[in-house]
Amino acid sequence: MAHPIIFDTDPGVDDAQAIAIAMAHPDIELLGMTTTFGNVDITTATHNALLLAELAERQVPVAQGAAAPMVKPRHPAPTHIHGDNGLGNIALPEVQGKADSRSAAQFIVDTVNARPGEVSLVAVGPLGNLAAALQLDPALIEKVKQVIVMGGSIKEGGNVTPVAEANIFNDPHAAQRVLTAGWPLVMVGLDVTHRCVLGPRQMARIEAGQGRLGQVLAGSYAFYRSFYQQMLGIDGCCPHDSCALAWLVRPEMFTTQRGHLNVVTEGLAEGQTLFAPQERDFIESRWSGTPYSEVCLGIEGEAAVEWMTATLVGDA
Repeated sequence: MAHPIIFDTDPGVDDAQAIAIAMAHPDIELLGMTTTFGNVDITTATHNALLLAELAERQVPVAQGAAAPMVKPRHPAPTHIHGDNGLGNIALPEVQGKADSRSAAQFIVDTVNARPGEVSLVAVGPLGNLAAALQLDPALIEKVKQVIVMGGSIKEGGNVTPVAEANIFNDPHAAQRVLTAGWPLVMVGLDVTHRCVLGPRQMARIEAGQGRLGQVLAGSYAFYRSFYQQMLGIDGCCPHDSCALAWLVRPEMFTTQRGHLNVVTEGLAEGQTLFAPQERDFIESRWSGTPYSEVCLGIEGEAAVEWMTATLVGDA
């Protein structure tokens, strides 16, 4: 079964791994990439998306998008996690191609309207591009097949604040718009991505199977792995963004719950994702007023990482 997707991304080491999967998996049709600030600034994000496609010898449209949050000031990029260039500070070749002339939001609108009911939006960075696309064409909520968001946290706690995951915290106003829009949406957050560890042996297999792209994936992985050794005490990295693609192709590896999402946009809890399960009654109804979404709360972590690895060594 083919899955046509637009991949909305801020590459980023784990983004690069996911982009490689999107280009490699036989059941994923990568219609284009849209870029956003987040792990890196917007210019670097677009450069890296173009570069990764060129290393894989693929012609993939790349449209540049949000350079800053909708409302709040932009925080500096987390260079201690992804490096100054987003790919672990390794030496990178020159990019030959150029970005699409359209904005990311316009690219999303045009692509979805060309294939109504078919296209999945897989968003793994801050959500400004999807919010802007909704502003351009509110009817998108009826035209997309589904929206898969790598972001948020329900029970796991946060990774940039005590309660907030990075993508949601970086643009909480956009996240609130996107997570409550009413389109078919699943949130793939830290509750599942922290259950997955991509280890050095798996990365060695990926490097061997991905040619020039594999060298970049492995080189950037070394920087990212060092961060995770210090941060979580694991020998490897959490392949956050690849988990969104795992849901796209292999949703049976996940357990989910249906309910109502909200995002805190101000104050100490800024960026926190709030989830009110469908079957729960609370003291007031205000947490349950948004449209239903699906939230991933469990994953077969080892199976998911093996799926990622097998895809990148050509065994998918």
